[in-house]
Amino acid sequence: MSGGAIVVCNHISYIDPLIFTHFLYDNGRAPRYLGKASLFKLPIVGRVLLGAGQIPVERETSEASNALQHAIAFLKSGHLLGVYPEGTLTRDQNYWPMKAKTGIARLAILTKVPVIPCAQWGAQEILPAYSKKIRIFPRTKVKVIAGQPLDFSRWYGKYDDPNALEEATAYVMSSITKLLEKLRGEKAPIEIFDPRKSQLPRTGNYKKEIK
Repeated sequence: MSGGAIVVCNHISYIDPLIFTHFLYDNGRAPRYLGKASLFKLPIVGRVLLGAGQIPVERETSEASNALQHAIAFLKSGHLLGVYPEGTLTRDQNYWPMKAKTGIARLAILTKVPVIPCAQWGAQEILPAYSKKIRIFPRTKVKVIAGQPLDFSRWYGKYDDPNALEEATAYVMSSITKLLEKLRGEKAPIEIFDPRKSQLPRTGNYKKEIK
């Protein structure tokens, strides 16, 4: 695969980007990511991220649209863009994908570049969600798989249609979930966790905040 493209994946651990980047690099592509802006303000880490061409996102604000424009520019330049559609670690207690934000759908519809669904499993055993304690032993096998490119043609021209964006986003997450079912060897629950309908904060370490 060459030229501008988007890869999407489930988000279960803080080390996901490292694992996913390794997988993509082994397959001949170096991705760019949309990352939460607070990471770019950290000493050293922030400089590394900016130097590597990563894109800061002010989540839950109007400024997030700026990141979308940068992402479009990267894709037009032929880069591979990595996206976690949920925008944060899944809030589902069993690590299944939750309902995602519509940014990925808008990006796919506007750019019409290939969108490759992926799924990973195992990272949560090394570093559980919102934990700072890495488990080195026993050694854990982490698996990552990629599916076939997704077809967004039915939504082309509808980037500002809320219903179309919701449908396209659900299509993305369904594809990721099906791949994750293969990795886990089990079916995902019928009811998908929706952070917008829960009492949990939309972003941040909710486990720390509710203590």
